[in-house]
Amino acid sequence: MAKNVVITGATSGIGEAIARAYLEKGENVVLTGRRTERLQALKAEFVEAFPNQNVWTFPLDVTDMTMVKTVCSDILEAVGSIDVLVNNAGLALGLAPYQDYDELDMLTMLDTNVKGLMAVTRCFLPSMVAANQGHIINMGSTAGIYAYAGAAVYSATKAAVKTFSDGLRIDTIATDIKVTTIQPGIVETDFSKVRFHGDEARAATVYQGLEALQAQDIADAVVYVTSQPRRIQITDMTIMANQQATGFTIHRD
Repeated sequence: MAKNVVITGATSGIGEAIARAYLEKGENVVLTGRRTERLQALKAEFVEAFPNQNVWTFPLDVTDMTMVKTVCSDILEAVGSIDVLVNNAGLALGLAPYQDYDELDMLTMLDTNVKGLMAVTRCFLPSMVAANQGHIINMGSTAGIYAYAGAAVYSATKAAVKTFSDGLRIDTIATDIKVTTIQPGIVETDFSKVRFHGDEARAATVYQGLEALQAQDIADAVVYVTSQPRRIQITDMTIMANQQATGFTIHRD
């Protein structure tokens, strides 16, 4: 029987790649994100490419707590049981010493990466507990393990994701629910373009001189983690580019 997979931040990058990977595996997907037109375009594409699976779309801004409760309730009503929740929505904004950091950028990262992830999880977790099954994937980052210059806030949010996952695993230990933190290193997506507020030239320099990870690499890892037998729980997976070491230590050609 096909799994029902909910993905936040599914309109591009890693989230979109995860949706494609699950569809290719024969699963059903629930796509959520802020860009309604992009959700509609993806649904049209996926329905045509994967006619035997279900594809649902729900506009969702995870920083809007009222919207989170309403949309998650709507998803449960429309879909029924949720087998996998992928908390992928997240972002970095800015790259500057903390004493110079833009306050709005700081608060947006906290609201999205931490509060939003926790709120979505809180809405879906009771139904998983009731069903005594489910798998929660929380998208962390190597930044949550190794802070780097100019990213104190972003690193702190991703450290919070890792610690939250660990606590969640303890709280659900008497159930068959699994919790995994995926911690990617440098991945070539629109991540840096968002970080630098649309400055494409500056964003491009992040990936110059090395073979960065691709969104598909992370999607494949997520599908692998959630395809293990009941007895196996992969708690953490850290994935770096070949020329990346601890933190933002990168060798460039």
